[in-house]
Amino acid sequence: MRKLGIIGGMSWISTRAYYERINRFVQKRAAPMASPPLLIESLDYGPIAAAKNEGDWNTIAAALVESGRRLEAAGAEGLLIAANAMHKVYDRLTEGVSIPVLHIADCVGKEMQEADCTSAALLGTRFVMAESFYRQRLVAHGVDLLPPDPADVEMVDGIIYKELMLGRVTRDAERALKTIVTLKEKEGAKAIVLASTELELVFDTDANILPVFDSTDIHCRAAADWILG
Repeated sequence: MRKLGIIGGMSWISTRAYYERINRFVQKRAAPMASPPLLIESLDYGPIAAAKNEGDWNTIAAALVESGRRLEAAGAEGLLIAANAMHKVYDRLTEGVSIPVLHIADCVGKEMQEADCTSAALLGTRFVMAESFYRQRLVAHGVDLLPPDPADVEMVDGIIYKELMLGRVTRDAERALKTIVTLKEKEGAKAIVLASTELELVFDTDANILPVFDSTDIHCRAAADWILG
């Protein structure tokens, strides 16, 4: 098996999910008692969050590049970022290391293309929902995305950063997401792209009126595929 480096800590909830799921996916396919060789660097999210709030993505990119280089020096043969929004600095990371980096949106787009899903609504942080760095990767795989609604963007972003990443899980958040999904179906969406690991805390992927493409699950399966070669 190839050794994978994981840049985590953004948030620790997401990193925990990545570790568990990659292990489960590999365990299903590898020899009994096998577990994947993983190197994980869990960054302090405090300085990264402060830089994000100031729009200082150069500082964030530098932190991820340094992390990627440390993991590469420690023996990682490939990398992934265990967070959707941090893929905003993906290109800077790939320029700073000499090993491949699995892009989460490319993995999601490929799976949607294979499922012949051509219309969807994207749910995640403000950066993921409204900016082009994530959306363009899905569009490149033939997916037509509903335009972001500013009210939805603010609501979902607030649920993630002001509640879920602080350990608050509420029924109000669950109801708000169900309402958004219902409206997206009426607007013509044929699926939901769940582009935030934290949203799974208040989003039942198996009990929705639309098919759900869970970015974390998809990214972890792609990681297991890569590890197993």
